[in-house]
Amino acid sequence: MKILLKTLLILFTSATFTLADNISVDWQLGFQEPATDLMADVINFHSYILLPIITAISILVLGLLIYIYFRFNSVRNPVASTTTHNTVIEILWTVIPVILLIIIAIPSFRILYVSETIPDSDITIKATGHQWYWSYEYPDYGDFTIDANMLSESELSDPKLRLLETDTQIVVPVNKVVKLLITSEDVLHSWTIPAFAVKMDAVPGRINDTWFKVNKEGIYYGQCSELCGPRHSFMPINVKVVSQEEFDEWIEFAKEEYASIESTQIRLASK
Repeated sequence: MKILLKTLLILFTSATFTLADNISVDWQLGFQEPATDLMADVINFHSYILLPIITAISILVLGLLIYIYFRFNSVRNPVASTTTHNTVIEILWTVIPVILLIIIAIPSFRILYVSETIPDSDITIKATGHQWYWSYEYPDYGDFTIDANMLSESELSDPKLRLLETDTQIVVPVNKVVKLLITSEDVLHSWTIPAFAVKMDAVPGRINDTWFKVNKEGIYYGQCSELCGPRHSFMPINVKVVSQEEFDEWIEFAKEEYASIESTQIRLASK
């Protein structure tokens, strides 16, 4: 019994535990540490509403099965009961699930509304999925384009985050609303950052939009979450969140760095 209680305690605390450094770790059961208010709401919804309800239902069903096994086995009841209906039980197993669904629906509708309602944005970024990398445009700052390809293991520096690091990063300022326009050049992709509570499909010929507002500086990692081909697992996403001053400096650097690369590619293509 002690082992069972200890196991349940470990599972419960692990599922509600969050981790620092913006990445997952081996054997992690819970969410990453939230970087946005929306993700914090998702974690609270999971930890304080869904998980207790699921745990209570599981314990109740297990208890009923054990009770029925011992109370109504053939040894104690050689003559089976002929009862087919019980009005009170039938009312309870109809009303209680309805109440639970209402308890779940109210906060989940609120989270869905917040995630789908884009506030006035400070920055707009367009993300385009390719087989198999992401490219990003900053239309508010000269419309330059950045290609983000995954680094090979030989190119990684410590800590070596395999399948997560890219050669370039999206850079955004902290505490600013970022509107993200997402599309694809070839097949279905999905732009996903778990710490942001952002997951949006990239569909060829269509632009989907979503948003995020990160509360603290750092580097946040995600991956394509749509099966887009044999190299699906090799198109990670890196978002670097910095201060407004550092972002302004990076924008000036990016205008020259990536605009010059694009100009060179255009000249080469025209030859």
